[in-house]
Amino acid sequence: MRVAPVVESEVFCRALLADIEERLRRFVDEASYPPNLKEAVSYALLGGGKRLRPLLTLRCCEAVGASTKQALEAAASVEMVHAFSLVHDDLPALDNDTMRRGRPTLHVEKGEAMAILAGDALLALAMHAACCAFKEPARIAHEVTNATSAMITGQVYDTLGGFAESATPRERLHLIHNHKTGALIRCACRVGALCGGARHESFAAIDRWGDLIGLMFQAVDDLLDVTQSAEHVGKAVAKDCEAGKLTYPSVYGIAETRHEISRLRTEALATLETLGSNAEHLLSITEYLAARTR
Repeated sequence: MRVAPVVESEVFCRALLADIEERLRRFVDEASYPPNLKEAVSYALLGGGKRLRPLLTLRCCEAVGASTKQALEAAASVEMVHAFSLVHDDLPALDNDTMRRGRPTLHVEKGEAMAILAGDALLALAMHAACCAFKEPARIAHEVTNATSAMITGQVYDTLGGFAESATPRERLHLIHNHKTGALIRCACRVGALCGGARHESFAAIDRWGDLIGLMFQAVDDLLDVTQSAEHVGKAVAKDCEAGKLTYPSVYGIAETRHEISRLRTEALATLETLGSNAEHLLSITEYLAARTR
């Protein structure tokens, strides 16, 4: 098991990021949208971000022995869904955030009506990209659609409730995060493996790994929300706590949240053993996500 810390530049390979940006920009350029809508879509989609989810798609394709080029359309689709979700989550009716990635959110910059419509346009464009996938486009589109539905379900649980009365706080927390955050991260991994033609054992390993890192990602996010400044993470912090929302620190406490992150990391690393040397980049991603500070 790796001991040395993973630096960000190790995980976010410039060449892969350039491939992702090129494919995203191409889909936007080719979209038949009026100039003001295209400008808003570009602001939301091409205005920064780590590109973690599309990177997961490319690396999971690579981990089953295929070229990352085979997964670019699927990667673009996943990132468009993610961008759509951020635009709509930031709206006044939901999280009412005014800053995202260190700059004004879309509804602040372009108006609420345009933000709603740009989110809708991103979701439509995501489905178009999925249908352009290199391999099994119908299944890729099915995976992306299911993950989007799950993500929206998670947002409903998080914002409006709807839990069974018997559900404990921990059960409610896991229900939110498995849907709201975990579903799209897991989808990013699954579609990458599908684009690479993964066999059953490899696909199962990546599916489980995606599930584990999705939960770990959110646990770390919740921890950063109460331990880091808005300037450091590039978005508003402590809002979930102030709103009384369920988070890992509010349910588990800070110390147990850190323990849960460690447990998920260990299990995620063990899950990758069946992939052998092909999983090198996924190992690095696991370590990075467990220790990230923004």
